[in-house]
Amino acid sequence: MKNNKIAKLLICCRDRKGIVAKVSNFLFKNGANIIQSDQYTTDYQNGHFFMRIEFDQTNLSISKQIFEKKFSLIAENLEIKWSLYEGKKKKRMAIFVSKEGHCLFDLLWRWKSGELDVDIPVIISNHNDLKLLAEDFNITYHHFNISKENKEDQEKEILKHLYNIDFIVLARYMQILSAKFINHYPSKIINIHHSFLPAFAGAKPYEKAYQRGVKLIGATAHYATTNLDEGPIIEQDVLRVTHKDNPSDLKHKGQDIEKAVLAKAVKWHLEDRIIVHNNKTIVFS
Repeated sequence: MKNNKIAKLLICCRDRKGIVAKVSNFLFKNGANIIQSDQYTTDYQNGHFFMRIEFDQTNLSISKQIFEKKFSLIAENLEIKWSLYEGKKKKRMAIFVSKEGHCLFDLLWRWKSGELDVDIPVIISNHNDLKLLAEDFNITYHHFNISKENKEDQEKEILKHLYNIDFIVLARYMQILSAKFINHYPSKIINIHHSFLPAFAGAKPYEKAYQRGVKLIGATAHYATTNLDEGPIIEQDVLRVTHKDNPSDLKHKGQDIEKAVLAKAVKWHLEDRIIVHNNKTIVFS
């Protein structure tokens, strides 16, 4: 069960001496109890420092507002970029789909079983194929018939249905989102691509893999950016295949990888384990 008193502090800055000491001392002085601390440095001489701290707020001696105000002074002095996530707030996730339902069903099943601690108020689609599945899970389903001519207007309408949504998951949503839409949710749109990126970006990766005669297929979960299939990678996995596998076989086998990779990425995002730096991610275990 989720502990509402647990908060997470994520930090990114240029590496220098004393960061851990100053942050830890600040938490100690204000009544926070550190439960877990993970850190990573890219280069011990001129690199960047990343840290994720979980702490218990039960005996915190100051309010969240004062906490943030005081810590911002430390952050300014150390040139820290930071984010604070409180455990009591459950994230709200919107799922975008098209016709393929395997990733959607997997996410909904994990949500229903309690594996994904999240609210799912809405499913958005450019087809009606998966409406009954959404209804089975009592989730609102909105269909938008999108074309090149009406895409801008339809995306404006979609945004109206994303009130108070924290992040979006593209569960095999076969539409390219506009830059304007993506910029509404920076590092908050998780996409699953059915290949081991950077190989076979774009459409029909299984067909491309078959034509190339690969011996491994894979899937990639990444944050969507304005550059198609080039956003920061969160998770990847692969599966060995042979010359006997046709495109249909590759697709069938690849679906299991897609589901597992996407579920891990969503779970890590929910648990605030990811820091995006430039076009890479640091994922704390």
